[in-house]
Amino acid sequence: MKIWYQSYVDYENGAGYWDELRKHLDAIVDPGTEIDIKGITPHDSYAHAIVEFRCAREVICNAVRAERGGYDAFIIGHFQDAGLYEARSVVDIPVLGMGEASMLHACQLGQRSGIVTINRRYIPWFHHQIGKYGLGERVTGVHAMDFEPGQILAAFGSDERLETVRALFEEQARPLVRDGVDVLIPGGGIPMLLFSQLQAHRVDGAPVINGIPIVVKLAEMAVKLRALTGLGVSRTSDFVKPPEEIIEEFMTHPKGL
Repeated sequence: MKIWYQSYVDYENGAGYWDELRKHLDAIVDPGTEIDIKGITPHDSYAHAIVEFRCAREVICNAVRAERGGYDAFIIGHFQDAGLYEARSVVDIPVLGMGEASMLHACQLGQRSGIVTINRRYIPWFHHQIGKYGLGERVTGVHAMDFEPGQILAAFGSDERLETVRALFEEQARPLVRDGVDVLIPGGGIPMLLFSQLQAHRVDGAPVINGIPIVVKLAEMAVKLRALTGLGVSRTSDFVKPPEEIIEEFMTHPKGL
């Protein structure tokens, strides 16, 4: 099995993150699964919807490239899931998003989940995600720290910075738990990987989940289920597949890039 793992960080700007992610993924995958990390340049360095949309276009094109290149599944290793629905509409291989996978898994661990993101500018985006996934009654709170994506990368390789990020995360998480949230979700692949160093991480009894192994295991399962059942995504609504010439037009005419 071969999986494309799409990061929104490139190696040049996040070498420490990539190196840790490589080790983490190698420890997660089943024997026989090959998982390749791919980045985006320019990377997602500023918390804003316009950056997400820029990255989403490249992600959609990369999903097509992954399928054409013989990959069995495509993972969006970025909590905002920018381009997720569109990528599903243009390929037949399974496409998994870290945000969606994390929220759905959290529903199995508790009744009410809360997200702590790295920057308040992401809060509206997350509320849109929650609504799109139909989880408004299950993911009930979104709080934020105060980092840009590029800044939090500096915490890799520094125990002191890890503790700083952990303290700021818990400062935002505790009010959510007091309000009834019983599962906590770090709103990003970067803080998830950072906190993976903290075994059985909880805040006031609420588990802090790591979406990286969740989305990887779901991707492996999706490939196996597709082989067993012959079924993929529905082609009747959000994931209606456009004609090949329209996909090719999208791939070859990137105005504004």
